[in-house]
Amino acid sequence: MALMLRRFCQIPRVSPFIFSVLNITDQDSLSIYFPLPCLMHGKKWMVGLWIVDAKLTGAFLCRAKFPVTVPCRFSTTLEISHESCPEVDILPSIESAFDSLESPSHCWLNKVEESKYFSKRDGKFLVLAGVFSEDSLMLGFDSVVMFEKLKYLQQRYPCLRVMGFLSGCSSFSGANKSHLLQMIMKEYITFPILLSDKDISEMAGGACYILFKDFRSPLAYHEKDVDVGTLNKAVEELYSQDKGKSALLPGWKSNGLKRFDSTKEPYVGSLQNLLLYHPGGISVDERGNRLFLSDSNHHRIIIFAGNGKIVDCIGSAPGFEDGEFESANLARPAASFYDADEDCLYFVDSENHAIRKANMETRVLETLYPPCNTNKKKNGLWSRIMNKLGMEKDADTKPAQFDSGLLMFPWHLMKSVDGDLFIINRSFETLWIMNLASGEIQEVVKGIPKVLEICGEMIMEKLYVLNKMPHDWLQQQVDSTFSLVGIPYAGLVSSLATFQDDIVICDTVAQRIFRLNGKSGELTNLEFSNFGILGLPYWFSFPLERVYTVGNLIRGAKADHFQSFTFLPGRINIQLMIEIPKDTELVEPVQDGCIWRLARGAAAEVLGAEDLVAASEKVGVAQQWYDELDNLAFFTPESESNFEEENTTLDTSFQEDKVRIDCAVNTSPGTSEVIVYAALPLKLKRNGKSQERDPEKNAARILNILEAKKSGQISSSSSRESWIQFLSKWNEDVEDLIFMKPLHVRIALETLAHPKAENCKGMVLSETSIQTNL
Repeated sequence: MALMLRRFCQIPRVSPFIFSVLNITDQDSLSIYFPLPCLMHGKKWMVGLWIVDAKLTGAFLCRAKFPVTVPCRFSTTLEISHESCPEVDILPSIESAFDSLESPSHCWLNKVEESKYFSKRDGKFLVLAGVFSEDSLMLGFDSVVMFEKLKYLQQRYPCLRVMGFLSGCSSFSGANKSHLLQMIMKEYITFPILLSDKDISEMAGGACYILFKDFRSPLAYHEKDVDVGTLNKAVEELYSQDKGKSALLPGWKSNGLKRFDSTKEPYVGSLQNLLLYHPGGISVDERGNRLFLSDSNHHRIIIFAGNGKIVDCIGSAPGFEDGEFESANLARPAASFYDADEDCLYFVDSENHAIRKANMETRVLETLYPPCNTNKKKNGLWSRIMNKLGMEKDADTKPAQFDSGLLMFPWHLMKSVDGDLFIINRSFETLWIMNLASGEIQEVVKGIPKVLEICGEMIMEKLYVLNKMPHDWLQQQVDSTFSLVGIPYAGLVSSLATFQDDIVICDTVAQRIFRLNGKSGELTNLEFSNFGILGLPYWFSFPLERVYTVGNLIRGAKADHFQSFTFLPGRINIQLMIEIPKDTELVEPVQDGCIWRLARGAAAEVLGAEDLVAASEKVGVAQQWYDELDNLAFFTPESESNFEEENTTLDTSFQEDKVRIDCAVNTSPGTSEVIVYAALPLKLKRNGKSQERDPEKNAARILNILEAKKSGQISSSSSRESWIQFLSKWNEDVEDLIFMKPLHVRIALETLAHPKAENCKGMVLSETSIQTNL
């Protein structure tokens, strides 16, 4: 693990220790011996001695090795003393901050307060430590690279507890947190970050990685001096100390990275309910009048027409799974390009380190890279269940050794003249050249100059259209967009496309899609419609394992509305009247695709009154279940085009400031529950008075609407301030933001025993209607 020190000018700081160890009295001699720590053996280090010119010119003359006893365990720290090392001083600050989410001296970001696992102080930790400053938050080359290193190790070693530490935070203001919030969203950081007011001036030279176990024996690496391979080896050695325990868990892919963990996502509170959540890439099909938008942090690709009407969607939840568009899983899709000859969309699946291919005709998604052994995959029910849980055993799939040539966090995608795929990471540091036909990586190019030598002309050609964009808009992208020397706004190369003489561009700051008219030069916000195609957002789903029974009612997590009733067996028609929040308006009527209904216990959902026989003809829930199986067996699916036309408000209607949702269930004696989830597409009503158009005030209104007060999910005041500043800083017209208001209703039903008929041979079934106002 020997590493080269960044600055030889700091050698005089350690030279007294060097001379004392080597018994050198003549410190003015022509050369000095400089110890470079290497592998540790017990209490001794194998030290590499570099003989350096006394004038500190950096010219190496020779090298030797011998064991030397030293009292510490740091690999690249500039001072060998344990007490004077700044990396050691932060460990007590980190350990003391585990007890509370926020205090006058520290503040946690991106940490779920209910997480009991994180409060534990034992285990293996990897901390990225640095000094807080606004300059350090600019998302340039350094930050992109260092977060990629950390995220790689977080995926490869799921039990490794990864976190960030920023010292020197004089205040935990909303402005500072807003900057960090933007960084968390852009880099897709899923580990917690600790802000501390502790001033460690010695760390001003740059960030460092600190690896330790149980807050003892830390090993520090300066960020600019270490590559991911060295960090990976250090983590492996730390895990090797635990005999009989493996650092790698089952469920690895062939590239050595664990299957994407859908439970780990950035904690950004209510901002996830915005219609778009970091739109990272866009491509077009001019002939088919289609655009393909990568809604990256929502893990989906939205397909829409030129007028903004959504026509299809790829991906239903975070994960890594092929199949039909509705069931396929993605993990932060980014750049894409459409192949008109194949009618296929190729795109980057960044967090899965994969290249995916979507057949637009069959609506099936498959993985082009990494290759998988589909011919050996078992199709049995148990194998499918184990595969869903990420526990499938494959004798041919073994944890791979670290390979710097593997595809890792790709972001940009272009097709070369020769038909190959050019895949580039966000820092433009690595280029993978892939054969499109075979899906094999033919060449890996390292270094920005070499990458630009191959792709620079293509990048410049695509970015040329930015000359037509308004200067004010480009200025807003300076702090959030990656730039290269000679190629400003290089990070936008996958975020723009030309469509019908216009320019369509993704704005990851304002969370919008803009369209620049090629003739008039007018920049407008692209308005979407037909949200029912997107379905109910996956993050609205309720964790069923938390449901438990209390008394005669089934209880679960807190809902926006909970009510209980007692009825006789039979049909129950339920009508929900939802009041639209004040000063907001529905973007469009709520479609049935945005509603999810579930009947549990002694009740069965009725899909539609027109498809059912009268309630009096039903014997009970069991008989209805068999009837529904018969209906499914003889059901003939309609064409996709007819389905899209009929995807309207089948069970909903709009009445002034209210939305009505209808559902019906058939009940048998016993306890049951009806659960309704819905997503209401809303935006603020525009106020004609200019003095009332306060971006911060409007952002606060959106946050108040999205926060589920009845669920007890109110965020802290400091978090609210950061979210408000984030929304209002780059959005003067906050009224144009579309957000999805979550609705969660639970209705408990206690059904009495069947009343007997007059002839004592039959059962009487009733039909009841109830209305609930929310």
